[in-house]
Amino acid sequence: MEGQGSMFWEVSFGEFLFVTVILGGAGAWMTGRAFARSWLDHGRLAGSILLLTAAVRFIHFALFSGSLIAPWYFVVDFVVLLAIGFLGMRVTRAGQMVSRYGFLYRRTGPIGWARGAAQR
Repeated sequence: MEGQGSMFWEVSFGEFLFVTVILGGAGAWMTGRAFARSWLDHGRLAGSILLLTAAVRFIHFALFSGSLIAPWYFVVDFVVLLAIGFLGMRVTRAGQMVSRYGFLYRRTGPIGWARGAAQR
């Protein structure tokens, strides 16, 4: 390993940003959207994000000389990807609730909805 990382990234911040946040985050966001569109629960999303995290750790290992089995960095990557996946699921779900049940709910922000007639 070239340089010692910090508590959140193993080799360099750029590598963490590119692989975990951009590549893995895009996959986590799309996974969250897919789970929201098929009305699946959060537990299944977490399981899928766990598999995505293993793939991200492999990319760290194969391309950037990171360690393949590093429990701390696996947890860090998992938490980051899980947050992005849940955010993608919540944004999609908020849109679904307002568009499908507009007579019951109104949008209160990018990730929220509230009871009450939609204002048109």
